[in-house]
Amino acid sequence: MEDIRIGIIGHGFMGHEHEKMLTVMDGYRVVGISDIDLKQLEDVKEGIKRYHSNEELFQDPEVQVVLIAANNNQHHDLALQAARAGKDIICEKPVAMNLEELDDMMRITRECGVRFTVHHQRRMDPDFCTAKAIVDQGSLGDIYTIKSSLYGFNGNMHDWHVYIREGGGMLYDWGVHLLDQILFMMPEAKLTNVYADIRNVINQEVDDYFKILMRFDNHITAEVELGTYYLTDKMHDKWFERHWFIGGNKGSAYLDGFSPEGKIVRTAGLLQNAGDKRTMTAAGPTRSFGPPPDGKILTEPVPEVNTNHKDYFENYRKAYWGETEFLVQIPETRRVLALMDAVRESGRTGQSVIFEA
Repeated sequence: MEDIRIGIIGHGFMGHEHEKMLTVMDGYRVVGISDIDLKQLEDVKEGIKRYHSNEELFQDPEVQVVLIAANNNQHHDLALQAARAGKDIICEKPVAMNLEELDDMMRITRECGVRFTVHHQRRMDPDFCTAKAIVDQGSLGDIYTIKSSLYGFNGNMHDWHVYIREGGGMLYDWGVHLLDQILFMMPEAKLTNVYADIRNVINQEVDDYFKILMRFDNHITAEVELGTYYLTDKMHDKWFERHWFIGGNKGSAYLDGFSPEGKIVRTAGLLQNAGDKRTMTAAGPTRSFGPPPDGKILTEPVPEVNTNHKDYFENYRKAYWGETEFLVQIPETRRVLALMDAVRESGRTGQSVIFEA
């Protein structure tokens, strides 16, 4: 089967990552790369074209698929230009700045008859895939809470991410991934209510902290929290990486780190409610808090997963040749953007927002 011929727009961090990955993967050939800052093209690998403009890339008949890795506020216009040039499109996240832009992109790509998907590669993160496997296997019983968190120590962001006009801020950068993961984890559940607290802790213009609470009709409350300046000296549990906590009525599970370490945790047995009987423990008049007695806490290993970001492009190659469906469907990304709109509304008003009533 012939290679899929890719043209990359934007040679910043993600453009470099795409170049590095796709040039060593079977089934792909990077034809060329464009960037409005020509200095960004100085380290393009030998044998790959360096376009002096995006228009030059669009007009190259060798390019079949345009991979848009430019600033967030450029995605809409670049996608429309690519579609009108007859190119299939992979767009970096967030696919658009708002629903109006995405609906326009959907209409034009449909009219032009080109394929259109989004690079939500963090659906293949090992920590997320492990958490999803725990939920899917049902061993925790009726799940009531899922918490996903990511903490950092530097506070400040870089490059165009510090400007609202460019689509900067953590909600657009990481929030779109974290929300997509929660929705992808429970695709059949209806999200009824959303509450969000969004802050500028260190940065003057863009958000760098958020806590988002989501209530689903399956009675699960999901919490997503991100802080770029969320400090501790507890390095043993990979604090400045990813964390998951999943709670059910038959046990809990925790995961720490991008390459996750964690366990499923249960109790050896539950005490019966004592009613009017007065009880005392070393921790005081309680039977739920304080140090548990020896043998009370039991642990099991979490499921093993073997996923990485290359799996996104393995799926894309198979879907491109009609062997399967694209991992990321545009209606899914539209739901994420709608959720981000609700998050911003809640953050602005301080009120819970009804989402899918």
